[in-house]
Amino acid sequence: MTPALADAYSLAPVITACGFGILIIVGDAFLPRGGKSLLARIGVVGALASLAAVTLASRHTDDAYSGLIRTDAFSLFLESLIFVITVLVMLGSYDYLVREGLPLGEYHALLLFAASGMAVMASANELLTAFVGLEISSIASYVLAGYRRTASKSNESALKYFLLGSFATAFFLYGAAMVYGATGTTRLDVLREMFVAGRAPGPLMLLGCAMILVGLGFKAAVAPFQVWTPDVYEGAPTPVTALFASGPKAAAFALLVRILVTGFGAANATWFWAIWVSAVLTMFIGNLAALTQNNVKRMLAYSSIAHAGYLLVALAARSEIGIAALLYYLVVYALVTLGAFTIITHLGEPGERRLEIDAYAGLGTRQPFTAFCMTIFLLSLLGLPITAGFLGKFYIFDSALKAQLPGLAVMLAMNSVIGAYYYLRLVRVMYFTEPEQEWTPEPVTAGVGAVMFLTAVAALGFGLFPGPLMTFATISAQSFR
Repeated sequence: MTPALADAYSLAPVITACGFGILIIVGDAFLPRGGKSLLARIGVVGALASLAAVTLASRHTDDAYSGLIRTDAFSLFLESLIFVITVLVMLGSYDYLVREGLPLGEYHALLLFAASGMAVMASANELLTAFVGLEISSIASYVLAGYRRTASKSNESALKYFLLGSFATAFFLYGAAMVYGATGTTRLDVLREMFVAGRAPGPLMLLGCAMILVGLGFKAAVAPFQVWTPDVYEGAPTPVTALFASGPKAAAFALLVRILVTGFGAANATWFWAIWVSAVLTMFIGNLAALTQNNVKRMLAYSSIAHAGYLLVALAARSEIGIAALLYYLVVYALVTLGAFTIITHLGEPGERRLEIDAYAGLGTRQPFTAFCMTIFLLSLLGLPITAGFLGKFYIFDSALKAQLPGLAVMLAMNSVIGAYYYLRLVRVMYFTEPEQEWTPEPVTAGVGAVMFLTAVAALGFGLFPGPLMTFATISAQSFR
């Protein structure tokens, strides 16, 4: 295999996603108005092809493009998750886009471009390459947040996301510049070799690391950089919110793990306490704020902040077990949250009018399958036994105890109890509250039903049979040896 072909194999998923995105944009200019639905099908095919291209990338598990990209089990794990999320978001979005009269072509192209940026973040072995992936994902996300151009909340969402995201990106880039100024390199593996060789991080290096953590903290929606999350999640189109709550969060944590474990792994004392404090703040801020929410999107937005705190607990463990637990939980959380937001999309009606918790009253009798799936998702987010969320929290709890972090483990358990209130509140409304007025939900369409079914099966299947996923996560965590 020639070096050029090997490098192309490493980026096969990204190249495939971008290629289909360009194809959709060009096709959108020539297809008649009545044929635009073809673009949605091309988008789904493109996402599936990108997922299949991960197998091509696995043929060259090594550094590519002079060490800028690293293809290993970790990057393959995250790329697989990112493109699975992209496929499911597309399947759950079609009826919403038609209902709201939104363009199909641009939407699916932007999803593919955003996914390609996330994939670059997951496999980046160099800070500026990570920055490029971050920007590709972010710019597409800003546009998607404001995709309902006639809705004031959507415009507000896009503006807030753009302004705060730009500041966060500037922090990340300035931090990378400081790291380069202190060490003469931005490659993560070279940084690790410097620390292993005994070179102590100087003040400029520490400041650069801190600024990088600020930039990634915003993207991962962890405290104290989480303030944008509820407003952006509420104002963005609901399928886009499903993407924000799953894909970018997975990519941000992938990059965070890659930078901290590979780049600054031998100097983990410099970032450990920052992660510890952020984990505590993130869990409590997210759960306590969610208790008072009556809007389902805002409730799940604060919930997503709390779950980011759980992921930080696994990262603070600084071990292979912790990284494996983090990866397992990322998959479970992403799929379950995506399923929940797909149901919110389905029940929202034109203009996203039905977003209050009370609007779900009587759903258990009017649409039992939808209510059952939503209950599975909520119980998994809560961490009830037999669901995948329970095992995800168990693995994180176990990694914290093995890393001698009993304080974090206890606070994780406390926050799980706090979260029970607002998750079970929605379950109670669906099954035990009569609606104030008659309401018949729209029938579940094929795309929405497929997403609900697949994510519900995952929530139960990974809870009952966690072995294959946890094995893959453990192998991926070993990439950092």
